Formats: sequence, C-alpha cells, structure tokens
Amino acid sequence: MDTQTIERYGDELYASLLSRIPVEPLTNREPGITIDDAYQIQLRMIQRRLDAGEVVIGKKIGVTSKVVMDMLGVNQPDFGHLLSGMVFNEGEPVDTSKMIAPKAEAEVAFILARDLTGPGVTAADVLRATDCVMPCFEIVDSRIKDWKIKIQDTVADNASCGVLTLGGTRRSPRDLDLALAGMVLEKNGEIISTSCGASVQGSPVNAVAWLANTLGRLGISLKAGDVILSGSQSPLVPVKAGDSLHCSVGGLGSTSVRFI
Repeated sequence: MDTQTIERYGDELYASLLSRIPVEPLTNREPGITIDDAYQIQLRMIQRRLDAGEVVIGKKIGVTSKVVMDMLGVNQPDFGHLLSGMVFNEGEPVDTSKMIAPKAEAEVAFILARDLTGPGVTAADVLRATDCVMPCFEIVDSRIKDWKIKIQDTVADNASCGVLTLGGTRRSPRDLDLALAGMVLEKNGEIISTSCGASVQGSPVNAVAWLANTLGRLGISLKAGDVILSGSQSPLVPVKAGDSLHCSVGGLGSTSVRFI
C-alpha cells in the first residue's frame, strides 16, 4: 500500500475518533490490505494524536484468547498504543457519549520498572522488569462501523483502543501466580464472567513477553514507566450510561468503573 493511501486511512480513522462517526471497514475497500499495511495506518493515526499534544504512555495487547483469534482468523495477538488522553483513574466516571460503541474488558496492567528489549525476552525477564501489576479495565471502541472487523481493521484502528481505567491496588507480580489468579467480573451487581490468567496466552506474563519480542523485531523497546495492558480475561461487555463494572483478581485486589 502506498504512503498516500496509508496516510488517507490513518487520517480518516483519526477524524472518526474526533467526530464519533464510524467508517466502513477498510478490508471491504482494500481487499489486499496486509497486517503490515494496517500497522502503518495505525502509526499515522497515532501521529495525528501526538501532533495534537498527547504522549505515548505504553502499549496494549489484543486478540489474546483463542476464541477471538478464531473469530478474526489469526494465530497471534496484536498490539496498539496507549496515549495520555486515554487514562482514567479509579473512581473517575467514563463518559460514553465521547465514544461510538464502547465495550469493556477486564484485565491486568503491568507497570515497567526498566526497559524490555526483544527478541529473546522470557517470562522471567518480564517479572524482573515489572514494578507492579494492577487490575484494570480497557474500554475498547471501534471506529469501524458496527464492529464489522477483520484483523487488519482492528490493527489499523489502534487495536480498537478507547480508554482505560487503572485500579488503585498494586502488587509485585513476583508475589503471586498470575496464571492461576482467578478473575470475577460483575456488571451492575451481577456476575457475568469468571476466568483466570491462564486464558491469556497461558499467563499475562507470557503476553507481555510476546509484545516485547514482537516490538523488538521492529526495533522498538518497551520503556521503564510504560503501562502495558496484557489482554482481556473477560468477554467483551457492551456498556452504556448508568452501567457499572467491578472486577476482582485473586491475590491482587479489585477495581470498579462507572459510566455516565
């Protein structure tokens, strides 16, 4: 895909972010689009946000479960960029009117204490490099109309990232087994999902190692202080104004988010 086309689609997705008017799937309009093309479009969209004053604060990992991989016809996760304008702290309400069709995911966030540079990063390296982990919500939002996405669509759209909320409790990942830690997700007081960390690439730690190695092959390092969202441990939960979610992770703590 030529540079002009990449820039046009990146600009279109950025405009959709601002207007909250979704666009037709890129894969319908460009049947030959590759995942590499999609990442270049993602970078154009991110650059527009950086030009507007935001800064990159980390990365997110998506498509970590076998169910979602099968749905999108791929055999590996994807990634997107986290930016300063996406972050909500615990207790801060999330305004759904600023999104198109938000859906929430419960997961574990990693905060790095030092750089991670792949390839060759192992799970043990991730544990040594991580300052702390905390429960969190990612509220994904697709700029693609009606969530009719293939892997190239979601990658181009910054892995469908919307906003994120970080919980107030934090622990060292060396003090618990994140693969075995159970997660319970409640919506409006009712349990809607139970899972454990092993549902994410065998462990959220493995997912972060995958990200470091994938970025390393592109000449990119994860940096000290980066926030890394390790991938959803829950189904996608549609949310609207008036909803509230509560997530608890065994040995780690809990977090809540409400929507206005």
